[in-house]
Amino acid sequence: MTQMHWERLLDPHRLNDKPRESRDEIGRSPFHKDHDRIVFAGSFRRLGRKTQVHPLTDNDHIHTRLTHSLEVGCVGRSLGMIVGEGLRERLPKWITPADMGVIVQAACLGHDIGNPPFGHAGEYAIRDWFKRAENNGSGLLEGLSDTERADLLTYEGNAQGFRVVTQIEYNQFKGGMRLTAATLGTLLKYPWTVEHGGKAGKFGCYQSETHLLAEVTGQLGLKSRGDWIWCRHPLAYLVEAADDICYALLDLEDGLEMGILRFDEVADVLTQIAGGEPAEYPEMQREGVSQRRRIAALRGAAMERAVNDVGAVFVQHEQALLNGALQGDLLELCHPDLGWGVSAAKQLARERIFQNERKAKLEIGAYTTLGILLEAFIGAAHELHYHGHSTFKHQRVLALIGENTPRSSWSLYDSYRRMLDFIGGMTDHYAVDLAQEMGGRLKAD
Repeated sequence: MTQMHWERLLDPHRLNDKPRESRDEIGRSPFHKDHDRIVFAGSFRRLGRKTQVHPLTDNDHIHTRLTHSLEVGCVGRSLGMIVGEGLRERLPKWITPADMGVIVQAACLGHDIGNPPFGHAGEYAIRDWFKRAENNGSGLLEGLSDTERADLLTYEGNAQGFRVVTQIEYNQFKGGMRLTAATLGTLLKYPWTVEHGGKAGKFGCYQSETHLLAEVTGQLGLKSRGDWIWCRHPLAYLVEAADDICYALLDLEDGLEMGILRFDEVADVLTQIAGGEPAEYPEMQREGVSQRRRIAALRGAAMERAVNDVGAVFVQHEQALLNGALQGDLLELCHPDLGWGVSAAKQLARERIFQNERKAKLEIGAYTTLGILLEAFIGAAHELHYHGHSTFKHQRVLALIGENTPRSSWSLYDSYRRMLDFIGGMTDHYAVDLAQEMGGRLKAD
């Protein structure tokens, strides 16, 4: 196969859906159902209490994973619709620009659904805990295959997200949310397993979901690049661009809100990305409009410019995308001023926001919190697997899992995955409270 084809890439058939007579619903396509299934999921709702950049903040203006995902979804929908309009004559007759928009929007809404408590700091805390367990002679990773061990040593929110939507949420281990193949493919930013994760450890599927990865990629006709690695779905590039746009612009807004960044440096970067100030901006300055409203105006102009440019670049490079030959990301192919502005925004965030003292202290605390939880839950799963029974303490630990408590007959890897499903699904506050209670801080009734 020399290239991918839209007819297959936009497949509306669902993962593990029950066969039934097809019926049309007025005003609601299969892709709109995907959107709704994600929005109503408990795992999506819990993003409201998970870290985006600043852990456990009391400022209601600061982004959480939920508000970030909603904003990425809005940008993604616009990108999808622009691309749908630009490619209208080359798409299947049953696909509209609105369908393209909602496919990308649904994938954007789910792109962070597998992130653990404390965001990327949580990912690193889980990875480092397993690395210490491997090196300290605990025996916790003995008996696992090399790839299973690599999965645990490289906890990855993207792979956990694929597990959530295909296995855990709604129809447990019977298709999960049962999303369409098109939405699942668009959600797969890294359609490969851990062996291909590289130094950054970026991959999209654990060993426990390889059969589902093969099913989805086969259904969509994604181009193979080797064993357990495929080219991205073209629309996945739009999800990546929407995420990068929101990250770059809204991290700065949060930094300003928290007093980490100055107004002028944020305004300069946003103006650069927008290609100039919006028409109403000088009047806002003369009237003494608040900084928050002026930044919102600049951010809106910057987003509009970024969305229009990215959409145009996608249409321009359609053949490279279908051939799996696009190098880099879409933002890199946009006007140099736009690319420079986004890079400057990210650099400012790395140097000033991510190095903030309060953020650093809370992320250190995340290591302690997750360490307590992992010691308890992974230790309980290990004991149950090898001894067939649990001490009283571990019985109480496993009782917290409920219906997903591992069984002694399960493989050690499957038992650990269930423990990580439970820990990864926690909100920041619940993780802290549970760890403190496990550490001896008891609450009165």
